[in-house]
Amino acid sequence: MKDSGAKKQIRLPEAIIPVSHEADVVVVGGGAAGTAAAIAAASNGAKTLLIEQRGYLGGMGTVSLVPAFCPFTDKEKPIVRGIGLELMERMKRECREDYRREYENALDWVPIDPEVLKRVYDEAAIESGARLLFHTFVYDVVLSEDKRRVEGIVIVNKSGRSFVRCRYLIDATGDADLAALAGVPFQKGGEQGELQPGSMCYLLANVDRQAFNRFVAETGDTGQLHKTVERGIAEGALPEGRKSVSGLAWVSDYLVGVNFGHVFGVDGTKAEDLTRGAVEGRRLADRQVRFFRRYVPGFEQAHLVASGEQLGIRETRRIQGDYVLTAEDFLAARSFPDDIARNAYYIDIHMASSKGSMTINPLPPGKSHGVPYRVLLPLGIDNLWVPGRAASSDRIVQGSLRVMPNCFAMGQAAGTAAAIALSMGDAGSSRGVPIESLQQRLLEQGAWLG
Repeated sequence: MKDSGAKKQIRLPEAIIPVSHEADVVVVGGGAAGTAAAIAAASNGAKTLLIEQRGYLGGMGTVSLVPAFCPFTDKEKPIVRGIGLELMERMKRECREDYRREYENALDWVPIDPEVLKRVYDEAAIESGARLLFHTFVYDVVLSEDKRRVEGIVIVNKSGRSFVRCRYLIDATGDADLAALAGVPFQKGGEQGELQPGSMCYLLANVDRQAFNRFVAETGDTGQLHKTVERGIAEGALPEGRKSVSGLAWVSDYLVGVNFGHVFGVDGTKAEDLTRGAVEGRRLADRQVRFFRRYVPGFEQAHLVASGEQLGIRETRRIQGDYVLTAEDFLAARSFPDDIARNAYYIDIHMASSKGSMTINPLPPGKSHGVPYRVLLPLGIDNLWVPGRAASSDRIVQGSLRVMPNCFAMGQAAGTAAAIALSMGDAGSSRGVPIESLQQRLLEQGAWLG
C-alpha cells in the first residue's frame, strides 16, 4: 500500500482471465440508443452481444421511470422513424385497450408503461438475433498496440471477471464510459463544470384523472400546475426550484407517471453522487407526493408505487468526435452530406441550481436539422461508435439531442454502420463505411433523413 497524495492506491496482481464471449459487434448500454444499435447490427447480419448493467433494457425510460417519450415529430410529421418508432408503436399495441384507444395516433409525449416496455425491448432484441447479457459492468477496455482499435472489453458480473472479444464496439452507456476508458477526449457540463440537475421520476396509483381535469379547467391552471406549484413553494410545501410539474403522463385514469423537480449537483459518472442523488431524490419525491395529496384534487389518495432505480440524468460527458454539432447548426436547421438522422426537439437545458433558469428554444413547425454520422465517431479510435446523449456536440445542442427518439435514431445508425463495416472484411472501420450505403440501408429500414 502506498500513499499517492490525494488518493491511496493498491497494486493488483496480474491475472489471467477467461474469454467469456466473442462477437462481431458488442453494444454496451441497453437504453434507447443501445437497444436500437443491437437490433440494427443483428438484423443486418452481425453476431451481436448487448451488455446491460441492470436486469432489463430501457435506460431512462425503465430504470429512471422517465414518464413519456419525447416527440418523434417536428409538429407536422414524424421525423424519427425506423426502429425507435416501431418500438414505441409495439409498446402501444401491448398496453391495455383503453391506453391503445387514447394514444393510438399519438407520436409526441406518449406515456411509457415501463413493465410493458421492458418486455417489448427484450422480445425485439432477441427476435433480431442479438444476445443479451444483463447484470454486467464493464471494467476496462483493451486496445490494440497502436491504440487505434478496441480488441475487447473486460467485464465483471456474478460469474466473475472475464474478457469479451469483439470486432466492433458501440458505447451506448449515455456517459461515454467506454470511450473515456479508451482515452477519447471529452467535455463535461458547462464552462464552470456545472451540470444539468437530475430528476427522480415516479409512478402514482390511486389517482382520479377526471377530478384532476376538472380542477385544471375550473382554476385555469395548466396541466403543469404552474399556479399550484408556486403556491406550494410559497407556503413551504415544496422547496425552492422548479415552478411547474415538468410532466404528468397518464398511463390510465388511475395511474400517472410524474417528472417533477430537480436534484442538483449530481455527476452521473460518480457512484458517490448517484448514491446521494438517489437518497435525496426519494426524499424529494415523498415531499412532492404529500404536496399532490394536499393541493391537487384527484390526488388525495395518491399512492407512490415505484420510484426510479436511479436518478434521471440529463448530461455528463460529450465526446470529441470527427464533427461537433453546434447551436448554429441547430438554429440554421442545417443538413449535412453524411446525415443519419433528423432532430427537431427544442433546446432544453435545465437550471444548474435552484436559482437558475431554463433555456428552451424551439425550431418552427416542419423544421429539423441533420445529425451527421461523424458525431458518432470518437477521435482516435477506428472501430468504436458513441450514439446517444454522449455524441459529439456542444452543450447547447446536447440539451436537444439527448432525448430517447434521437437516441434510437443514432443507435440504429451506429448498429447499421457496424454491420456494414463488418461486411467489408479486415479493412472495415467506422470511418471507412460508405455514407451512401449507410444512408440507403437506413432508408430501407424505415428511417427518415429529410
